[in-house]
Amino acid sequence: MGKTHRISEADVAAPSFRFKHFDLKGQRAGTSVEVTLNAVNNVRLMTAGNFQRFRELLDFKYVGGVAKKSPIRLVVPEDGHWHLIVDMEGHHGLADCSVKVMPPAVAAQRKAG
Repeated sequence: MGKTHRISEADVAAPSFRFKHFDLKGQRAGTSVEVTLNAVNNVRLMTAGNFQRFRELLDFKYVGGVAKKSPIRLVVPEDGHWHLIVDMEGHHGLADCSVKVMPPAVAAQRKAG
């Protein structure tokens, strides 16, 4: 049985709105990322290249969007280095949040159970 990993957070500010950044490091396709929030915020899962574009205020691609319920679960679409951003763009404040990363086998067991 796989392990659930907790990720530490780092508050950073580069764009004009506040966000929290979680460096998920290398993840396999099918890995589930569970984000628990105490308010509506944007949750964006992106590659390292897209995270760089996000920080430089350029167009970027991501998985996710406005999280109106909690927890929200996103699935890593392909192997690689991934970053998770929780941000308040378009919302009233930055949510408190926690992030859990579950390897594909654990994520499949949770879905089945």
